Amino acid sequence: MKIKFLIFIITISSSVSFLNAQEQKKDTIDDQVVNVIKPYTPTISDAFKIKDIPKLNDSNTVKKKEVKYNIFSIPVASTFTPAKGKAATVDKAKPVKLYDNYASLGVGTYTTILGEVYLNHEISSTQNVGGYFSHHSSQGGINEVLLDDNFSITNINAHYSEKLRDFSWKVNGGFNVMTYNWYGLPADTFTAAPIAEDAAKHAFNSFNLGGKLRFDDAIINEGSIRFRRFADDFDSGENRFVAKANFNVPIQGEDINTDFYIDYIGGSFEQGFFGGDGINYGNVTFGLSPSYQLKQDDLTVNLGASFIFLNDTEFSDNKFFIYPNIEATYRLVNEVLIAYGGITGQLQQNSYYDFATQNPFVSPTLLITPTDQRYNGFIGLKGKLSHNVSYNVRGNYFAEENKALFKANDRVEMPTDNTPYEFGNSFNVVYDDVTTFSVAGELNIDINRNFTLGIKGEYFNYNVDNQAEAWNLPTVTGSIFMDVQLSEQWFAGVSALYVGERKDQLGVTGILIDTTPTTITLDSFFDANAHVGYKINDQLSVFAKVNNILSQDYQRFLNFPVQGFQALAGATYQFDF
Repeated sequence: MKIKFLIFIITISSSVSFLNAQEQKKDTIDDQVVNVIKPYTPTISDAFKIKDIPKLNDSNTVKKKEVKYNIFSIPVASTFTPAKGKAATVDKAKPVKLYDNYASLGVGTYTTILGEVYLNHEISSTQNVGGYFSHHSSQGGINEVLLDDNFSITNINAHYSEKLRDFSWKVNGGFNVMTYNWYGLPADTFTAAPIAEDAAKHAFNSFNLGGKLRFDDAIINEGSIRFRRFADDFDSGENRFVAKANFNVPIQGEDINTDFYIDYIGGSFEQGFFGGDGINYGNVTFGLSPSYQLKQDDLTVNLGASFIFLNDTEFSDNKFFIYPNIEATYRLVNEVLIAYGGITGQLQQNSYYDFATQNPFVSPTLLITPTDQRYNGFIGLKGKLSHNVSYNVRGNYFAEENKALFKANDRVEMPTDNTPYEFGNSFNVVYDDVTTFSVAGELNIDINRNFTLGIKGEYFNYNVDNQAEAWNLPTVTGSIFMDVQLSEQWFAGVSALYVGERKDQLGVTGILIDTTPTTITLDSFFDANAHVGYKINDQLSVFAKVNNILSQDYQRFLNFPVQGFQALAGATYQFDF
């Protein structure tokens, strides 16, 4: 039976295959073109996220019972002791101990002694007292000098200050003595000393007393007074009193900063250069200088003026001066490039003390009068090339009436008694109207606390009215300094000063001889100096200095050569009370 059924199935399958083959042979459908109207865009049916907690329709779900936990704390004795933590240490520099006082002493060639003592003691948190003493002397020894060339400078100062709730005040005073010699005899005139070797000695002495007041919150910001008595051993004397105050004047909500001062000077010389009657001088000035500062973005402008009244007490003459006081700065490129300029003026009070400090070889026969600096116009650029390199370039134009110039005194044919300054070895002060144009440049490099470098230079051009030259004023000046901290103990530094050519004039005056003064050009000079020191500990250090390293035999003033190569060594000690 099974065999018959299998034969039947095979027969049916073969018949169906034959019929299909016949139908394929009869297919007569031709090729046709199908135009697709819309591209096929398949879509994905929405997907349904399976729920995290499916809902169960289970009638036999058992409800969970709430479980309550109870903790029973049972103290257990423990002998475990944790180790204490230790903070990690960071290496840092040892703080520098600062001392309030120091003493320094050095000795060197030409029997030079240099000493300083500075004292400062804090009585309380608001009170301080202190003092300062300095001495610099040399026994001289300049080659081919016929008279003594020793000198000595001694200063003593003391101060007391106190800080109160609303203001602070300070009083100070001092005394100094300076001794010099008029050793600058004309070399082409004298081959032997015309007077005793030590007869050209002269001395100055001065005493000063003053005080300052500073207010924290008041109309008056600060004030000061100063009295100075200056005299010499030729019976010359000078008194000067200066009082200053700075205060704010409110006007329509703006503060006008104002400076006010009174400056009195009076003095006399026993006689003139050629003898005869003495010379008296004196005046008092009153000055008022209001100013207002205007700031807008990168521009800052100070607008002000100075009003000065002058009363000449000797000649009963009064004058009134008005000076501009305008300055402006503009930041062109942040701190990199800052332009500034302005025009100012002042009445400069000259004094015997100032002249003798600048040139200790002046004769006690001077005419003292103030200098009218009508205006000083300046313009410049300054800024920082980097965070440790700064620069400043500036041009100035001064216009001054009665500008003081040092000029050599003529040699007197027959000097009077007790006048060791009449041998062409002293200086007078002459006045002239002078206009000055100058260009100055400055570069400072401050890499870190271990290295600093500074370079300065300035060119001058003078125009005088009555005098033949701008006496003893250089056309070029320059300076350079460098300080280096070589290690924790070693430190060193160098400095140099350049002064260009200057001109002076020397003549002979007398009954039998009266020559036309000769103009003399003083050579320029370059003075190089260096120092080195070693810090033994926080309090004690030793140092050595050399000056005029090139041993140039230059003249700072006409016929006054300076000491050659100089060396000095000493020690400095810092301490506290």
